[in-house]
Amino acid sequence: MTVLEPFGARLRRAMDERGPLCVGIDPHSSLLLDWGLNDDVAGLERFSRTVVEALAGRVAVLKPQSAFFERFGSRGVAVLEKSVQEAREAGALVVMDAKRGDIGSTMAAYAAAFLEKGAPLFSDALTVSPYLGYGSLKPAVELARESGAGLFVLALTSNPEGGQVQHAVREDGLNVGATMLAYLAAENAGERPMGSFGAVVGATLGDLSSYDLDINGPLLAPGVGAQGATPADLPGVFGAALRNVVPNISRGVLRHGPELVALRDASDRFADEIRAAVAAT
Repeated sequence: MTVLEPFGARLRRAMDERGPLCVGIDPHSSLLLDWGLNDDVAGLERFSRTVVEALAGRVAVLKPQSAFFERFGSRGVAVLEKSVQEAREAGALVVMDAKRGDIGSTMAAYAAAFLEKGAPLFSDALTVSPYLGYGSLKPAVELARESGAGLFVLALTSNPEGGQVQHAVREDGLNVGATMLAYLAAENAGERPMGSFGAVVGATLGDLSSYDLDINGPLLAPGVGAQGATPADLPGVFGAALRNVVPNISRGVLRHGPELVALRDASDRFADEIRAAVAAT
């Protein structure tokens, strides 16, 4: 079986060649209806196929939200499998947004579902939750290393409720979010051009200069677009770590569908604004 180049190296190259934009594939019920589609498996398939056709050949990353597929049962998961395969074949990296988190053999099974080469849902990276303890992610970390995949660990998320856990201060004086960043920096130590273990850090959080975001890995940044952050906000949030930021935009692009040209134009506009923000620093 062919061994993949590490995710961090593949992502760095994709960001340099295509720009750092990540577009979510989030088939909300309301969005399907806005596109003139039924909220059923046929509508889901049409939506997903359109997004992949429009964007997989031009953006660095596509990020399907698995819950919107899982709600349709096995037929929805089959659509997800096909979407992942077609997106990767078209040249996009796929980050599966499943936010899995558990312990022991259960975590190992989640990891195998998304990170084991040959699995129907094999993705380039997976979002995971560390809030059963960072060590609970060990099966996913190990399998990601073996398969050339990556992880994005929830660290400082854009939802207001996240602070209840992520800002809690430990006995050593670090808060939980900072601790997750430190673990990831250790995972990525010595990797070039960039490690494969990233953090999810919200673009809506304002000045994060009190955190060490230099984890030598990617920072997946939700919150740009419909949640209120703009590409121009990114330098003020991420500072010196900006080069490793992967801004995630979903509704801000998807609301322009279902026409392929309109989706591509919206994606290109955001990509240009992000490039300009990075170049200005």
